[in-house]
Amino acid sequence: MTFDPNRPQAPHPYEGLPAVPSFLLTSPQITEGERLPYELSDDGGAHSPELNWRDAPAETKSFLITCFDPDAPRPGGFWHWLLVDVPTCCTGLPYDAGRHLNGDVASAYSTINSRGDYKYVGAAPPAGDQLHRYFFAVHALDVTHLQLPLGTKTSPVDVAFTALPHTIARAVLMGGYQR
Repeated sequence: MTFDPNRPQAPHPYEGLPAVPSFLLTSPQITEGERLPYELSDDGGAHSPELNWRDAPAETKSFLITCFDPDAPRPGGFWHWLLVDVPTCCTGLPYDAGRHLNGDVASAYSTINSRGDYKYVGAAPPAGDQLHRYFFAVHALDVTHLQLPLGTKTSPVDVAFTALPHTIARAVLMGGYQR
């Protein structure tokens, strides 16, 4: 694959969307704006981070969890993870939940990511490419069940598009990775 590592940085994926309130998202593995730890990369085992959130709006009916890399050298970036229909009783996900939910979040399910898998895909920018940013987001939705036209096979873009008008708040945590 040929790509220009000096291309302009992609825009922030949420800044051009309608503004919504924010709430708190933290992770023991991610420090905002800092390098992601090796274990969150594809090379390091592709373990999803522990995520914890609080202060979502009282009107929240479910959550959508996503991880998106806008800097992938392909149109539309790369969706690493989409976890749909996370119930409001859930205020966090354990480390490696992207691979092993084990019924921890009863109604939640993963939809297909950009690789064609149904799990978290670790950070894996092409060797020698620019720093990639990974936006982990918890979207507070005003619906209890996101009506996806094709269920788990719905494309990441369609999941994001379907969720957008139902997003009442969003918490974002970004870390970078480069090989």
